Amino acid sequence: MSTVRTDFVMPVGIDDLAIYVPKLYLDYRDFAEARGIDPQKLEYGIGIKRMAMVDTNQDSACMAANACLKLMQKNNLAPEDIGRLYVATESSIDESKAMNSFVVGMLELIYGEDSLEHAGGIECKFACVSGSYALYDNANWIRAEENNRKAAIVVVSDIAKYDVGSTGEYTQGAGAVAMLIKEDPRLLAFDAKVTSTTIKNEYDFYRPCGRETPLVNGTYSNLLYLIQVRKAFDSYKEKAIRTGLIRINDGESITDHIDFFTVHLPYRRMGEKALAYLLRHEWRTLPRWELVIKEIGFREPVPRDPRGTIESILLDTVFMKADEQFRKSFMQTSYYNEVYEKKLSSSLEASGIIGNLYTASMYMGLRSLLEYENKKNHNIGGKRIGFGSYGSGSSAMVFSGVIQEAYKEIVRDMNLEEEIGSRTKLTMDEYQSLRENQLTLSDSYVRAKDEFILVKIGGTTADKAGFREYCFCD
Repeated sequence: MSTVRTDFVMPVGIDDLAIYVPKLYLDYRDFAEARGIDPQKLEYGIGIKRMAMVDTNQDSACMAANACLKLMQKNNLAPEDIGRLYVATESSIDESKAMNSFVVGMLELIYGEDSLEHAGGIECKFACVSGSYALYDNANWIRAEENNRKAAIVVVSDIAKYDVGSTGEYTQGAGAVAMLIKEDPRLLAFDAKVTSTTIKNEYDFYRPCGRETPLVNGTYSNLLYLIQVRKAFDSYKEKAIRTGLIRINDGESITDHIDFFTVHLPYRRMGEKALAYLLRHEWRTLPRWELVIKEIGFREPVPRDPRGTIESILLDTVFMKADEQFRKSFMQTSYYNEVYEKKLSSSLEASGIIGNLYTASMYMGLRSLLEYENKKNHNIGGKRIGFGSYGSGSSAMVFSGVIQEAYKEIVRDMNLEEEIGSRTKLTMDEYQSLRENQLTLSDSYVRAKDEFILVKIGGTTADKAGFREYCFCD
C-alpha cells in the first residue's frame, strides 16, 4: 500500500523576469534647477538621479505588454504554456475593462488571434502592494494543481505622476516588470505558509476617480508604511518560527536569518529608512542594542503617549524631532551599515536611475538585487530574501523566498543599462508639454522600435469613446 506525503510543499516561485522602462527621462539636476531645489537633496536626500517618463504614445498597458513579450520571447514561451496572466497596477486606464485584457490583445498581434483566449486573469489594485497579492494568488493556484501544468505571468506596471510643484513631483517614474511563476522555479522559490498581511481603511495616499494625480499626506503615509510593514513582519516572524522555517537562538534576531531585503521603494532613501525602522524594532530587546546605544551616544527617545498610535506619534512633535535625530544617528552606526551593505544596498540601485514605479518598485528592486550581487561576484544560491510590500490605503504584505541554485543561468547576463536601452533626456520645457497633455499620440519624442505603442483613443461614434487601439512597431 502506497503512502502519501503530507509534509511536502511544492516549490513554486519566480522562474524568470523581464523589465520594460520607457525611453525618456528627466535629469535630477535639470529638475532641481527649475524648481529651486538643492540638487544634493535629490541625489542624496531622496536618492534619485533620473526619472523615467512615458512618451505621448505610451500608457501602463503597453508597458505591461512590452515587459510580457520580452519575458515570453526570452523563455521561448508559446501562448499554450501560459494559464494565467495577471496585471497589477494603480495606473488603470479603464474603470471596468481589466488591463490584462488590453495586454492579451497586444500579445495576440504577435501570437495570433485567440491564441491567449484560454488564459484567465484579472487586473489587481491595492496601490503598490497589489503585485504581491497577484503573486500570492498565482503561487497558490499552482500549489493547488489547478494550473494543468501551465505557468502564470504576473506583470506589475505603473506610471508615478504627481502634481507639478508638489513634494512628490521629484519621486516620479514609470516602468513594468513581468514575472514568470511556475513550479520548480530556477530563480526564487517562495516560502510556504508564512506570508502575512495587514489591512486598514486609510487616506494616506489616494486618487479619486477622474483625478490624474494622487492626493498625498506624505509624512503620514511614510510612517504608516513603516508601522504596517512592521506589523506584518511580526506576524511573519510568528509563522516562520511556529512552522520551523527559521529557528532563532538566544540573542538573535530573525533579521539575522534573512540574507537580503527588498522593500517597497517610493524613493531610494525610503528603503534605507524602512530597514532602519525594522532593525530598531527587532534589536531593541537584544543584548546588541546596548552596543548600538554606546556607539550612538544617547538613548532612543520614547513617545509621551504609551498607546503609540500613528496619530499620537505625529502629534508628539518633540518626540518626532528627537526620533528623527536618533534614526539618523542609528543609520550612521557600524551595526546598521553592516546590514545595509550586505542585505539591502544592491536592491536600491535601479531606483536611483528609474524613479518610483508604484506596484513595480519592489520587483525592480528584486531585479536590481540579483544583478548587483552578481556583479559583486557573490554566490547567492540558497540565500533567503525577505520582501516588505506596502500599498497605501492601506495594506502590507511580508513574505520570503529562497534563491535557487539555478539562479546563475538567469542572472549571468543581466545588465540594467543594456536592457533599458538608450534613453533620451527631456528638457524641462518638453517635460512640461508632456505634463500638460499638449501633445498628440503622433508627437512622440522617440521613434518606437520592437515594442507596442498606443495609436488611437476614441472613435467617431459615442460607443467608441475612450476606445484604445495599439500596434506593434518592428
